[in-house]
Amino acid sequence: MDRNIRTVEDVLTFLDGFFTSDTDTGRLATGDGTAFWDRFYTDRSRPVPFFSPKPDASLAGYLDRGLIAPGRALDLGCGAGRNTLHLAARGFEVDAVDLSPVAIEWAKERAAEASVEARLICGDAFTLDGELTGPYHLIVDSGCFHHLPPHRRISYLALLDRVLAPGGHLALTCFAAGPDGMGSELDDADFYREGSLQGGLAYTPEALRRAFAGLTEVELTRMRQEPPESELFGVPFLWTALFRRGGGPS
Repeated sequence: MDRNIRTVEDVLTFLDGFFTSDTDTGRLATGDGTAFWDRFYTDRSRPVPFFSPKPDASLAGYLDRGLIAPGRALDLGCGAGRNTLHLAARGFEVDAVDLSPVAIEWAKERAAEASVEARLICGDAFTLDGELTGPYHLIVDSGCFHHLPPHRRISYLALLDRVLAPGGHLALTCFAAGPDGMGSELDDADFYREGSLQGGLAYTPEALRRAFAGLTEVELTRMRQEPPESELFGVPFLWTALFRRGGGPS
C-alpha cells in the first residue's frame, strides 16, 4: 500500500508518471526525457532548423532595440548553445542548462570555437538550487516551456520567482496555436488521459498571458520567417514573448 504523497513536490512527481514513454519529448527538467534528447542531438547532420548556430531573431531584436541590457542571463534548455553564445558575445554573464549531456557537450565545443565564455550545466533546472542561484536579469527560454506537462508550470513559475531579478525579463519562444502554428491544442486534462504530450503544447496569446499573469507583458508576437541566408533563426509557427518582472530599474 502506497501512502507516500505528503508534499506538493510529491504530487508533481506522481503526475510526471503519466508521461513515461521514452518517445515522448516530455520535460524540460525531469530525468525521463534525457535519453530522448540525447538521441535527438546525437546526429548533428539532421536538417533540424535550430541545430544551426543562429540566435533567435526575437532575442537579437530585443538587444538591438534596447529592450534588454547586458547582465546576468540564464538560458533554460540551451541545447547546442545558439542563444547562449550570442548573449555571451553581447556582454552577458551566462549560465546555461540542459537536460542532455550530448547537447551540453556540443554547446561547449561551440563556445570554444567562438572563443566565448559561458557556464554550461547539465541537469534538472527545477532541482539545481545550488547551481542556478540568480538573480538573473534575463531568462531565455527558446522551446522548453511548450515541452512541459501542465502541472510542471508550477515548478517553472516557482523557478522564475526564485531566480529572476526584480526588473528582470523573461524572453520566451513557444509553439503557437491556431493557423500555421505547431503543437497540440488538447485541453490540459486530455494530456493526462492520453498519457502523452503529443510532441509539445501549443499556446494562444491568452493562455500565455494567464500563465505569466504575475509578469508584465512587454511584447508578444509571432516569430517572423528568416531566409536561409539570414544570420538569425526565425520560423513563423512560434510565439515570441518578452515579459518583465516588477520592481527594479526598467
